Amino acid sequence: MKKYTEELRQKSSEELLKLVKELKEKLLKLRFKNAFGQLENPMEIRNTRRKIARILTILRERGVKA
Repeated sequence: MKKYTEELRQKSSEELLKLVKELKEKLLKLRFKNAFGQLENPMEIRNTRRKIARILTILRERGVKA
């Protein structure tokens, strides 16, 4: 996961904001699948939430408002 964080730090703030938006949409879809019992891997929700948190942390370090 350390490698993933390093890759995120190399991206621009605009790219990170776009990525957060995409991950939030993915999270919404995963929650719907989970509600209907169609989600194969429930850990995917947790991993997506953590990715969003990592990106938001990097953005806050840079001082960019999301």
